[in-house]
Amino acid sequence: MGRGPTETKVSEGEEVVEERRVFGANIKLRVRAVGMVNVSSKDGKTTRTKILALADNPSNPLYSRRGIITNGAIVKSTIGMVRVTSKPGKDGTLNGVLLEEAASA
Repeated sequence: MGRGPTETKVSEGEEVVEERRVFGANIKLRVRAVGMVNVSSKDGKTTRTKILALADNPSNPLYSRRGIITNGAIVKSTIGMVRVTSKPGKDGTLNGVLLEEAASA
């Protein structure tokens, strides 16, 4: 019973969000494609930045090869490396924490 995984991927265009009715007449938003991530830094500031690429997905090596983003994946953004803390298949958004800042030019 149930549905298959969402398999969220990095997108150059706009976000693709799917609305699903679930048990109890509730609604879950599933992100199919995403290009931006909400990043929280250690000083408490949150910024929305562009995703450049998927760096690693420790939950499954095949997800790394296919470019699928899940909770715990590490993505490269314009401000540095970010670890994803949200579940894009359930939350409808992509949130993360800054691991290391990108080197300034």
